[in-house]
Amino acid sequence: MRKLTIIAGPCVIESEKNVMLIAETMKAIMQKHNIDYYFKASFDKANRTSIDSYRGPGIEEGLKILKQVKDQFGLRICTDIHEPWQATPVAEVADIIQIPAFLCRQTDLLIAAAKTGKTVNVKKAQFLAPWDMKNVVRKLEESGNHSIMLCERGTSFGYNTLVVDMRSILEMKKFGYPVIFDATHSVQIPGGKGDSTGGNREYVEPLAKAAIAAGADALFFEVHPNPDEALSDGPNMVKLSEFEALLMRILRVYDAVQ
Repeated sequence: MRKLTIIAGPCVIESEKNVMLIAETMKAIMQKHNIDYYFKASFDKANRTSIDSYRGPGIEEGLKILKQVKDQFGLRICTDIHEPWQATPVAEVADIIQIPAFLCRQTDLLIAAAKTGKTVNVKKAQFLAPWDMKNVVRKLEESGNHSIMLCERGTSFGYNTLVVDMRSILEMKKFGYPVIFDATHSVQIPGGKGDSTGGNREYVEPLAKAAIAAGADALFFEVHPNPDEALSDGPNMVKLSEFEALLMRILRVYDAVQ
């Protein structure tokens, strides 16, 4: 029986209406195709390129909206934290606490997330080799948490460029935990638009298929009703109306390699 795990949702909470629309649509798609699904959205994007960029509604309003998603649609929640103090309130709503790539070596942040007892999904930094994630894993384990996910999201290659080395998935699987492939952040062009990040969403599908073929346990996507008008990460997000067809093509690869 098919049971691919997918974490997906908008990059950032833009409004309650937008989030609820995406959650309702994604729930219907995931139930139809028997997907193990977590809804993802950020309440604060603390690492935006420009100080003028939209960051989100903040932790109080953001968690209130994410709890609505959980209560109304029965969906499990994934969201990220940027500071240790955020771990405890976020754990009251989230099923997965996500550590942003740039912060994956922040010991206090990892310890705080680990001590909540929630699953911790750590994105591998763009500057780290996959085998160097062993130290991240050890910090979580030594803090008493063995519910760990590791996420591949591309590696810096020169200026404004990310590349994906699929060997990273195999290397990180050696630690004994599920490995997620972030199909949308991996096609970013960091800082590529001067005061914001660019991206190339045409590469999302082939990279996701390659990751599944390489042995990824789960996939991560950012979706939006109109990516070109999104307030964050628009160039690399998948259009909501096109997601089911994309998923169907990826599932053919998933079924073939099982």
